[in-house]
Amino acid sequence: MKFQKVKNIKIDLESKGMRLDNYLISLLKGIPKSKIYSIIRKGEVRLNSKRIKPRHKIQEGDIVRIPPLKIIENETVKPSSNIVEIIKEKIIFEDKSILVINKPVGIASHGGSGISLGLIEIVRQIIPSYKEVQLVHRLDKDTSGCIVLTKKKSVLREMHNELRNHSVEKKYVAITKGHWQQNSIDVNLSLLKLKNKSGEQKVKVSDEGKESITKFKVIKQNKNFSQINCTLLTGKTHQIRVHCQYIEHPIMGDRKYGDKDFNKLAKKIGITRMMLHASSINFKRMKFSIDSQIPEEFLSIM
Repeated sequence: MKFQKVKNIKIDLESKGMRLDNYLISLLKGIPKSKIYSIIRKGEVRLNSKRIKPRHKIQEGDIVRIPPLKIIENETVKPSSNIVEIIKEKIIFEDKSILVINKPVGIASHGGSGISLGLIEIVRQIIPSYKEVQLVHRLDKDTSGCIVLTKKKSVLREMHNELRNHSVEKKYVAITKGHWQQNSIDVNLSLLKLKNKSGEQKVKVSDEGKESITKFKVIKQNKNFSQINCTLLTGKTHQIRVHCQYIEHPIMGDRKYGDKDFNKLAKKIGITRMMLHASSINFKRMKFSIDSQIPEEFLSIM
């Protein structure tokens, strides 16, 4: 633990337009969010010598006063050289502000809940210039494919605005159980997030949930399973997986929402992962679109 004295920070152009709470959360590593909101609420954080609300958007040249704080320093867990090389090889796009990775299956987007190292923690340790990169969105641990990170806060805000305004198109490929009766179908089912006693998150179809829309299109199929394309019109947690489960075409290898017998069949034919891959993402307003290579097992299984 270390003690931080009073700080007065001048807001730069890169941080312009950020909400005060989000700015402090990104700045004050090792400080719980609850503490950050507490010091804002009590007026210990000042913006240009005035009390301010958490949602206030800061501007270039503003002076933020941060009170004395006790900072808990977490020991940095270093990834193996092997996993670092794997992630470096999976970088499919990079410019001065954006980094796109074809995330391998089995790696969480970020650490937490018993996971010491996620993709973001690994990337930040690859080279010094990646130290401040941020995730734009997330993928489930058992889902592979396109994941976008940014090196600039301004680009992060722009991409988050696109996500909030539903102007981002995400496409996935999946292998599902059974033969689909229709070649294309739109599924509009509200989803509700729940947590069990152990803290594990699960999602179910419920009228009390939030609107969730997925467009499905069959690419190839036989009597046992089908290869489908999935387009997300909303981006809710586990959306494709729960929609597939509900319409009785669960995803192959999905241990949480899948079919046990179908997953046993998958193992018999050598499939040991969940067959869901983020194949592309398109930020329409920014005119930024990227595709990732579809894993060989998706192509060979049919």
